Amino acid sequence: MTMAKSDSDAIVHDPKGGMPRLLEIMRRLRDPETGCPWDIEQDFATIAPYTIEEAYEVADAIEREAWDELKGELGDLLFQSVFHAQMATDKGLFNFDDVANTMSDKMVARHPHVFGDENRDKSAEQQTADWEKIKAAERAGKEQGGTLDGVAVGLPSLLRAVKLQKRAARVGFDWPSTDEVLDKIIEEAGELREATDPDHITEEFGDMLFVMANLARHLKIDPEEALRAANAKFIRRFEGVEARLAERGKTPAQSDLAEMDALWDAVKADEKIPD
Repeated sequence: MTMAKSDSDAIVHDPKGGMPRLLEIMRRLRDPETGCPWDIEQDFATIAPYTIEEAYEVADAIEREAWDELKGELGDLLFQSVFHAQMATDKGLFNFDDVANTMSDKMVARHPHVFGDENRDKSAEQQTADWEKIKAAERAGKEQGGTLDGVAVGLPSLLRAVKLQKRAARVGFDWPSTDEVLDKIIEEAGELREATDPDHITEEFGDMLFVMANLARHLKIDPEEALRAANAKFIRRFEGVEARLAERGKTPAQSDLAEMDALWDAVKADEKIPD
C-alpha cells in the first residue's frame, strides 16, 4: 500500500529513517508517474552487472581494510537488493520482506545447533558437513537432484570452477592429492603447446585454468584472492618501473623490454630488502 505524499516525504528526508526510508526511496524512484526515468527503465538483467560490481567493491574495501569506505560499499550492495526486490514487487513476484524472511528461514533451518535442539559441541568440519547435508536436502526439495545442480551460472568463472569441483569431490570424483593435479597441469600445458587453431587454443587454455582452480582447492587457497594479490603486486612493481624510468626522463613507451625488465628486477630486489 502506497503511503500519503506527506508521510512519504517525511520518511524520505528523515536522516534516521533506516531501512523503511531506503525502501520508500526505492519505491519513489520506480514510481511510473513521478519516479526517475532511468530507474523506471531498468530490469533484473540490466541491474545484475551493478550488483556484481558492488559485491566486488565491498570485497576490495575489506581487502584494503578501508573501514571508512566499507559502510558506504555495504550500503551500495544493500541498495542492489532493494532495487531487485522493488522490481519484483512491481511485477507482483515478491517484496523485500519476503526476501528477508526467506533468508531468516534459511539461516534458522541451517543452524539447528544455534536455533534448535542440536548440540553446539561439534567441530567446524562437522558443522560444515551438516551444512552441506541440509543444503543437499534443500536442493532435493527444489528438484535439483544432480550433483552439480544449483551452482550459479552467474558466478565468476574461477569461483564457479572451484564450486563445481567441490560438488564433484563430495561424491568421490576427485584426485587424492596435489601430485595428480600437478601432473594434470603438466599434461594440459603440453596440450596447450600443441594446439594450433584458435578454437583449440581457447579450449586447452580453459582446461588449464580449470585444473589450476582445482589445484587451488587442493591447496586450500582462494584462487580469486590469490589472483587479486598477484594483480596488486604487478601494479605495485610496474609503477616502480615507471617511477625509475621517470627519474631517467623517460616513459615506458620511450623504453624497451630489456630496460624495463632490468628495472623490474631492481624493484623486486628492493622489495626483499628488510626495513
